[in-house]
Amino acid sequence: MIRQIQKDEAGLAAEIERVCFSDAWSLEALEQSAENRFDIVYLCQDQGETVGYCLFRILAGEGELLRIAVLPQFRGKGYGRELMEAMAEAARAMEVSQIFLEVRESNEKARHLYETCGFCTVTVRKDYYGNPKENGIIMKKRMI
Repeated sequence: MIRQIQKDEAGLAAEIERVCFSDAWSLEALEQSAENRFDIVYLCQDQGETVGYCLFRILAGEGELLRIAVLPQFRGKGYGRELMEAMAEAARAMEVSQIFLEVRESNEKARHLYETCGFCTVTVRKDYYGNPKENGIIMKKRMI
């Protein structure tokens, strides 16, 4: 089940961040996103257990996927795709023309997911990421 997060549930996303990212966003940042009118934060739950989340921003008719993560023990079960589809559905409803994202160059599984969801590579940002240092791949999906 995919649903929009409430501010008091930001800790669920923060725990996923802690487990999944070397550069995890803080609880405070996630609480701010839950309240920000430009951000949409979705939780993915299965039988009451939170298994993943995504955070995207819609601004000036464009979308940006800022974060998406599924806990390691739940990967490969379609939850990431469900989150991507929920994001795309919300973007279409808000008449977003395109969605951008950036991903670590080495994250082949995520890149494959994005490609199968209609994203294509636009450019590479050299040494964009830290911890560890790595190129960022910018991807885009046209919605209209």
